[in-house]
Amino acid sequence: MEVLRPQLVRIGGRIYRKNPIQEQTYQHEEEDEDFYQGFVECAEEPCDAYEVVQTQQGFRCTVKAPSLLYKHIVGKRGDTRKKLEVETKTSISIPKPGQDGEIVITGQHRGGVISARTRIDVLLLTFRRKQPFTHFLAFFLNEVEVQERFLKFQEEVLEKCSMDHGVDSTIFQNPKKLHLTIGMLVLLSEQEIQQTCEMLQQCKEDFIDDISGGKPLEVEMAGIEYMNDDPGMVDVLYAKVHMKDGSNRLQELVDRVLEHFQASGLIVKEWNSVKLHATVMNTLFRKDPNAEGRYNLYTADGKYIFKERESFDGRNILKETTMNKLRNDRLHRSCEQGTAGWLDFLSYFSVREALVLIC
Repeated sequence: MEVLRPQLVRIGGRIYRKNPIQEQTYQHEEEDEDFYQGFVECAEEPCDAYEVVQTQQGFRCTVKAPSLLYKHIVGKRGDTRKKLEVETKTSISIPKPGQDGEIVITGQHRGGVISARTRIDVLLLTFRRKQPFTHFLAFFLNEVEVQERFLKFQEEVLEKCSMDHGVDSTIFQNPKKLHLTIGMLVLLSEQEIQQTCEMLQQCKEDFIDDISGGKPLEVEMAGIEYMNDDPGMVDVLYAKVHMKDGSNRLQELVDRVLEHFQASGLIVKEWNSVKLHATVMNTLFRKDPNAEGRYNLYTADGKYIFKERESFDGRNILKETTMNKLRNDRLHRSCEQGTAGWLDFLSYFSVREALVLIC
């Protein structure tokens, strides 16, 4: 039962269970209308947060948004846009489906334009969070020596623990994709991908070079832990990652990157710090080898999904196997680009800081 494997939330150094709520499948068009009824009354309307231009006809404000989200502003049969226009006394122009551009809000009163802009931002944020993750920021941990020792660990587990419930070869990470995740992103346009690239370059200039001292960061993977609180029903088993010299530089670096992206809104703020780990076994891989980093509760068209996972018994793995120290001399920030494979996406980083993007 899923209730036995709830999502864990870390708050103030403590870990709490977040009990899942199973909902029925719904169509996004129907929710657009229902959702709008609930949020209009509680949306805050800041007076000076937006750039509103005065024109001869009144006031004008523009909103940049991916075309994929336009439909949530229009609503079923255009009802959401009509409600917004009537209640804020504005006119809202939205590009046609498949066309890029800006949402334009015009009106006779500045307050009405700001109100419409605020409500549109709430809609965009809400439905963005319901999109499947498209990319994630990560460091590669896949040098040849690391891959070889990981494969030895896999052989040892299958030799000693293959009779344990749920343990088989399908739940192991692909050794070529061993990585340390920093954060998940939903990037819905080429412009947002380019913005991410520019932000990563800015991180490099602002603090990455200072923290790394201009040298490769040497890390070790040593010891294994499980994500949930029952070693007999494990969904994710991971290797602990730390700096070889015992310093806190790696933690400082990833936390600064996470903070930078959270401030931009590209990563939703759920954690104040990155948990340094490299996934070695994940039950999501059982049916989808590319599942890690892609799974959330909604499909691309906004339908709620509830995915069962067959946990495995990790007690003997934790007791009977030994994960040797896996040294990774070069720490790479990385990201996978679609099904085309692993792309060196940001070539302007040096070899020791090669950054590619996983989507």
